[in-house]
Amino acid sequence: MESADGTTTLWRPVGPAELDLLRTSGMTAWSPRLPDQPIFYPVLNQDYAEHIAREWNVAASGSGYVTRFNVLTSFARRYPTQQAGGAGHLELWIPAEDVDELNRSIVGPIEIVGEHRGL
Repeated sequence: MESADGTTTLWRPVGPAELDLLRTSGMTAWSPRLPDQPIFYPVLNQDYAEHIAREWNVAASGSGYVTRFNVLTSFARRYPTQQAGGAGHLELWIPAEDVDELNRSIVGPIEIVGEHRGL
């Protein structure tokens, strides 16, 4: 979602371990990717992020969280939108080596906007 202020809103579903790393940064930066994580994939709508947090993160770790953050649109536009399954399953695939630049392009804090827990 592009805004007139030159930023684009993105969402990212995370599990508790990634949320802990995010909190360590002061909710301002994403951690470097692990060797088995060649891409960082924020998603383009909250509904899709909620689905991933609820269905995947809860199943994998007992809880899932949805984060929202803004980046400079000029940065986001460098990466073509990827459709991962259904029509609303839209992502940006940012190579792991570009995460530092992504972090420099974040405008404002990274916010937690949703929380899901297992039964």
